[in-house]
Amino acid sequence: MKIFSKEQIYEGDKLTAKKQEITSTDLMERAATQIFNWMHLRMQGAQVPIHVFCGIGNNGGDGLVLGRHLITHGYNVKMYVVNYSDTRSKDFLINYDRIKNVSKEWPLLLTDANELPEIKPDDIIVDAIFGIGLNRPVVDWVKILFQHLKASKAFTLAIDLPSGLFPDRVPESDKDVVWATHTLSFQTPKLIFFLPDTAKYTVQWEVLDIGIDAEYLHTTPTDYELIGKMEMLPVYQPRQKFSNKGSYGHALIVGGSYGKIGAVTLASRAALAAGVGLVTAYVPKCGYTPLQASFPEAMVLTDANEEILTNIEFSIQPNVIAFGVGVGTEEKTITAFENFLKTNTTPLVVDADGINILAKKKELLKLLPEQTVLTPHPKELERLIGKWDGDFDKLEKTKALSKKYNLVIVIKGANTITVYQDKGYVNTTGNPGLATAGTGDVLTGIITGLIAQGYEPLVAALFAIYLHGKSADIAVEDLGYQSLIASHVIETLGEVYIDLFKQPEQPQVEEEAEPNKK
Repeated sequence: MKIFSKEQIYEGDKLTAKKQEITSTDLMERAATQIFNWMHLRMQGAQVPIHVFCGIGNNGGDGLVLGRHLITHGYNVKMYVVNYSDTRSKDFLINYDRIKNVSKEWPLLLTDANELPEIKPDDIIVDAIFGIGLNRPVVDWVKILFQHLKASKAFTLAIDLPSGLFPDRVPESDKDVVWATHTLSFQTPKLIFFLPDTAKYTVQWEVLDIGIDAEYLHTTPTDYELIGKMEMLPVYQPRQKFSNKGSYGHALIVGGSYGKIGAVTLASRAALAAGVGLVTAYVPKCGYTPLQASFPEAMVLTDANEEILTNIEFSIQPNVIAFGVGVGTEEKTITAFENFLKTNTTPLVVDADGINILAKKKELLKLLPEQTVLTPHPKELERLIGKWDGDFDKLEKTKALSKKYNLVIVIKGANTITVYQDKGYVNTTGNPGLATAGTGDVLTGIITGLIAQGYEPLVAALFAIYLHGKSADIAVEDLGYQSLIASHVIETLGEVYIDLFKQPEQPQVEEEAEPNKK
């Protein structure tokens, strides 16, 4: 699913109105009717007080349309206009005028913080104040209103975007934003739903189809895409009946040091579980017995040194090499990695201390093969690109690094974002159970295993991240967040492959409400 920018959303609205020969007011009616249908389906006429707060732009116009439909269907509605400016949009004025046709009570005009209405915890708030059109700082009294809404602890439904949020930058303060329980986003999710600095402002979100022109949605390229099952299913490479282990590649996992051989074991197991034909681990001598004993499916090569890697030489010909898990940053290891990079032409995945080595000696970045996959966690990424000022700055700096050295960079997090050149891909699987030791090693192994099988590095990274997160989602159902460990993610990986081809259960069809009928 594409994630459209604010400018692209506006362009889509205009194009849709033109091609469908409707006005912007008609499009607003359609969008707000979808919100009404969503609420009516869940409330079924319940007389819970609904407080609809409308701004004076198009988001406020959506709120006015919603309020009108709620009133005509007999709901207990209280409407307010947040009068933060003297300027009103055309569609707001049209729908403000229509309110008098369904109610004798005009919306209450709020002009300062002394007039804020009482809201009880069991009430419902609809936030239709700003939406994506906010282009100025929020005035102080409106910030007080936001805090008043939050303090009420009432269910808060935001229309399109929690008010006070900008679609392309981080707010200066938590007090500048409405904290929504649920957000109904028109046609497309917003990038801010997936970023650490801004995702907290809505507990849940959902996309409403408001009928934006299908050709525009399909053909317009976007800077970000949301990655889920439907995006990954087409890239899956099935096994052939008359194939053998040589048909599915050979992965080499280079890493480990005394006390950290487990990282290589996890990555090697994950690569094999992802479908690679052969796995070889290259470790210090101290890793030979642990690996052979705990993971008999892997082949093992060792460095001459007992505790760390000091030389990376081998006679095998792997299809891909992963470097860095548990390897440490000793000077001899750094030298060995540098010497290896000077002659290596095999596709590469770099994780953990491999990234820390690159951060220490940034001149090594130019030695990486094209489309090398880097998988940093936040602190490792910071060592690579420097400190950032908010999530949007982090993404821009990561894109710059990706373009400069032609790298695929995986920004690990609750919604892992993969960056390649100017584009970002936002993953939708995974859960807090992954915040445990070794899960990053597992991800490195899955990516490596997929590249070995012939997946292009970017596709391998996206598919691996999806599989990794979905495996954790399956495992956590039986284990809970706290008890999930990295090995569980490997053990349920097969269920994810099976799940790719499961058909979703068909929901029961329920009729949508007709907005103009009680």
